Amino acid sequence: MSDSSLTPVDPQTAVELYLESRSEASENTLRSHKYRLRHFIRWCEDGDEGNIQNLNSLTGRDLHEYRVWRKQEGDLNVVSVKTQLSTIRVFMKFCESIDGVEDGLSEKMLVPTIHGGEGSRDALMEVPHAETLLEHLRKYDYASRRHITILLLWHTGMRIGALHSLDVKDFDEEDERLSLNHRPETGTRLKNKSNGERYVALSENVCEVLKDYLSEVRPPTEDDSGRQPLLTSQKGRPSRGTLRGVIYRATQPCVIGECPLGNEQDACEYYGSGSPKCPESVSPHSIRRGSITHFLSKDVPEKVVSDRMNVDQKTLSKHYDRRTEEQQAEQRRQYLGNVE
Repeated sequence: MSDSSLTPVDPQTAVELYLESRSEASENTLRSHKYRLRHFIRWCEDGDEGNIQNLNSLTGRDLHEYRVWRKQEGDLNVVSVKTQLSTIRVFMKFCESIDGVEDGLSEKMLVPTIHGGEGSRDALMEVPHAETLLEHLRKYDYASRRHITILLLWHTGMRIGALHSLDVKDFDEEDERLSLNHRPETGTRLKNKSNGERYVALSENVCEVLKDYLSEVRPPTEDDSGRQPLLTSQKGRPSRGTLRGVIYRATQPCVIGECPLGNEQDACEYYGSGSPKCPESVSPHSIRRGSITHFLSKDVPEKVVSDRMNVDQKTLSKHYDRRTEEQQAEQRRQYLGNVE
């Protein structure tokens, strides 16, 4: 399409039209896309090349410059860069459909591919993904084993070994908490052994789902040691591998939205029980990392997060805290407002 056949549109208007076109998406998804696209608007207004007031003039070189700017300005890791730029690519595709940019421009937005374990130490479940998934599970798979698994991992930040170790009796309904215990003699272990034993407070809403699960869903099952596992399988207590499979299947993007790979569920080799792990799924440790970052972003003190998640503060800062420098600066600003 030539420039003469394009319809002038400024960045702000294009973003508003795009968000309107996604009105059927969840509130969390829309909020996430709006957040990512506001950086694009800011770049168009304040970029080194001058203001971009009409997207008709946007070129592949411009997209490359935005890609470099966003990574450096936001201090983003490779996983966050992929997420941010994937949204820009989808937005550009929409702009093509309304004659706002030249055809094929979206393909010039190069999104990094994460191979093997690359970025695995930085990967995390983002808040919009977690909230949207939990909303979906509450509506369509309420109080199921899958719902309980994702709910507890996200709200407690516990490791999968701790989840695997839970018994029915470890849920204290009256005090609204879980008791995590190291029981190697009967087949369940915590990473930090007895030092990992602790109480974990639960919210009223989480307790409500747990109570419904125990009264309505969980079958009367014992494991080989005669214990009553909180999460069950046909053999009693599900293995850690089984729980990982539950998590990988639950966090496939197509469960709650569009497949970023463009696959249809019926023909996808990754969809369904027993299928290979979807490359877009989220690992248990990524949920833990996302949960910890979420707590820190809500100004929960590091010492509180450290005790709740059973990780020392040095390790917390080095390996788990994935707030950007920009986010941390804005949080500090809130405490400095009254300082002259």
